[in-house]
Amino acid sequence: MTKNGFRADEQSRSEVVGRTIAIGDIHGHSSALRRLLDQIGPTSNDVLVPLGDYVNRGPDSRGVIETLIETSQNCRLVPVLGNHDEMMLEARKDRYALDRFRHDGGEETLQSYSADAWFRGSDLSYIPDEHWAFLEGCVPYFETDSSIFTHACYDPSIEMASQPARLLRWTGISDCPPKPHCSGKLVVVGHAAAQCVRKWNHVVCIDTACGFGGRLTAYEPASGKTWWVEESELT
Repeated sequence: MTKNGFRADEQSRSEVVGRTIAIGDIHGHSSALRRLLDQIGPTSNDVLVPLGDYVNRGPDSRGVIETLIETSQNCRLVPVLGNHDEMMLEARKDRYALDRFRHDGGEETLQSYSADAWFRGSDLSYIPDEHWAFLEGCVPYFETDSSIFTHACYDPSIEMASQPARLLRWTGISDCPPKPHCSGKLVVVGHAAAQCVRKWNHVVCIDTACGFGGRLTAYEPASGKTWWVEESELT
């Protein structure tokens, strides 16, 4: 376990009596996330696996992370690291990493923490330590007895513990998914935005373009059930 209480075992496996549910890319849309969680109604027996990209593009990345931290008190939360979340962590290192983060939607993220973020330069001290701890506690993937969850993609020929970061976080499956993973397990990913859930025999992509005017989607592999809300739908 990490200092913030989130599980960070890269090879952790889940044996629970409740549901295991993935949530697609959220991209700063906290109201959509809260409405989706209301639909799901997670309990202490459930495992929620948000697939990353909690920040950037949307208006309230701060609220997204706060909501996920609160949700972790009611169920087992296993947050996966997305490429935008990785960029936010990298933004603390130097001006060039911060500039890249801002260019890819990070300005909206920083504004959700401080109205004068632009004038504070590379000083990101206004972001709460608890939020940095949340991002640092995100895992590169999560694996159960029947499914694998990661942000973007995978190499079908190697075990998950040896997967390169560029595949897990940066390489979208687009319309040409990789072959079945050598484990034979279903792989659930996000990162490659489209207007609907895309299913192949061995891969499901649940990035339904939240942050691009689309939907935020959740998916339970065991039952095939989905939940979704429109990004812009009012509560």
